[in-house]
Formats: sequence, structure tokens, C-alpha cells
Amino acid sequence: MEAGPSASCVCEEMICSEKNEVYEEGKDDDVEDDDVGFVPGPLVPLKEQLEKDKEDESLRRWKEKLLGCIDDDLNGQMEPEVSFHSIGIITEDRAEIATPLPINENQSHVLFTLKEGSQYRLKLTFSVQHNIVSGLSYSNTVWKGGLQVDQSKGMLGTFAPQRDSYVHTLEEETTPSGVLARGIYSAKLKFVDDDRRCHLELDYSFEIKKHW
Repeated sequence: MEAGPSASCVCEEMICSEKNEVYEEGKDDDVEDDDVGFVPGPLVPLKEQLEKDKEDESLRRWKEKLLGCIDDDLNGQMEPEVSFHSIGIITEDRAEIATPLPINENQSHVLFTLKEGSQYRLKLTFSVQHNIVSGLSYSNTVWKGGLQVDQSKGMLGTFAPQRDSYVHTLEEETTPSGVLARGIYSAKLKFVDDDRRCHLELDYSFEIKKHW
């Protein structure tokens, strides 16, 4: 049996989600050459995607499973909504530290302290509503004393709306060592999707010490 065009569209979105963008080393996050003249593709509400080919029971069930569809998201809203609930730090020698998001204005932006030469990962908890978010990627830029000292980028993937939150751990990083490496760092963590929608831009700080 030949699948309808909406099923092909959904499959194409899921396949495209596995593609990683290639970034130039040291390129500023806020200036992307690809943004010039960029026009995002049309969004299709979940309800419309499900109603197409609805007479085919097996195809309908497959779409519902693929899209993670729930009744609350069949409201016709076009754009996906990604809400970040917490950011955590995972290290081998210490218990996980989780900070709720968004950060309160009165809360210190120094979210965590790391030991020099230690490995750590950032852990994000977030939810997706209303529509599929395709090609969600992140960039994490770090400065010390006003100079950029590190930048990491990566792809999280494509996520369908669902009631349960997603939990995603970023790539492992290693803190620098030595006297000059110690101190307070400022950083900016940013999440965008394939359509250049920014879902989170978080300014925070962390400290590197000789000992925990």
C-alpha cells in the first residue's frame, strides 16, 4: 500500500533530524552566514497531519506513535514550543547538581563549581508541545576575563510533543588545569532548531577551583 504524502513529509522530517550542521571553528554564534535569505519551510499542525489518511487505521496509529501526539496538542498551534525545566552538572566525584530554569533575577548566575582537570557533562530537562521540533542543536560559548576560551556545538535531534519531559546529556567536557585556569568563567548556552527559532538563551557563570 502506498503511503500518503503527509507520511512522506513526516519521514523526511525525522530523517533530516539526524543530520549534523557543520560549523566553522571559532565562529560567532550570533552571526551565521546561512541566515542570510533563509526562509523556513511551512509548518503543518499535528491535527492536520493526523487527519490526512485517517481512513487507514494502521497508518494513523503509526503517525500517532511517531509524532507522540496527545490531545492537548491538537489545538492547531503551528510552532513547536520547547520549555527548558532544569540544567544540571554531572561529574564522577560529586553528586549531580540541578538548577531549575528559568533562573530568578535574584539568584546567583554562578551555577556550579568544578575541579580543575575534571570531566563533566551538562544535563538538560525540557518538554516539547504543539508540534515537532526538528534539528534542535546547541552551542555553549565560554569566556574568561572577557576573552573567549572555548566553544562547543552539537545536535540533540528531533523531538515530538509528549506529556513526559525529555532528558538529554551534552557531550563530555574537561576543565583546564593550572593556576591560570582557576577562577570564574562566564558562558552562554543557546538552543536553536532547523528553522532558526531560538528556544533558550541562557547566560550563566561557573567557577574552577583547585579542589572541590
